[in-house]
Amino acid sequence: MPTQRQKVTDEDVFAAAQRVMGRRGPHELTLADIATEAGLTPGRLVQRFGSKRALLVALSGRFAGSAGAVFAGLRAEHGSPLATVRAYATCMADLAQTPDALLRNLAYLQGDLADEVLRGHLVENARAARGEIEALLGAALASGELDRNADVRGLARTLEVVISGSLMAWATYQEGAAADWIARDVEAVLSPYLARRVRSTGGAAVARASEPRAARAGNARRRR
Repeated sequence: MPTQRQKVTDEDVFAAAQRVMGRRGPHELTLADIATEAGLTPGRLVQRFGSKRALLVALSGRFAGSAGAVFAGLRAEHGSPLATVRAYATCMADLAQTPDALLRNLAYLQGDLADEVLRGHLVENARAARGEIEALLGAALASGELDRNADVRGLARTLEVVISGSLMAWATYQEGAAADWIARDVEAVLSPYLARRVRSTGGAAVARASEPRAARAGNARRRR
């Protein structure tokens, strides 16, 4: 059992909550579990947040504003706009490291969708992430990675849908790694819009995007 620490910040509590949520579904999650993980007494955690829902709302609000930092980290690591898009897409496979992990994440998503406050935070993050993807595609168009006739806004929306849909398809088939499944589907969407000079390197880009990374999108999504 972790020992109680003199100074436990909200960020420490949020990190502890994420770790516990990675092991337990929403109906199993308790403030006592989170308090123990964070090195606090349950009473002190209640004093700080009031209830489990209040803690989840605070955590969700933190997540809602995280897209910019996540994409900045990916851009710094991967360089080119399309490499960053590919990396973000395959990072979503972190939600499905195992079939059971994906089931837990989907259970939390169900709770988010049923709660208007939590859903509002979810929508805020989704819009920000799509905006980041659109900006990256615009940069790819300007740099010559994409064909000049590519519809950046429409392509960003399609990629958003394909990434989520690919994850759900993997959940059904459970063939191979989720990251590889998503990478193939994203490449199928991007391929017709690639500029001629970069089409021959598409397969290598998929392979690189599927490799383990230091900056994961687990920060981008706390549980889903």
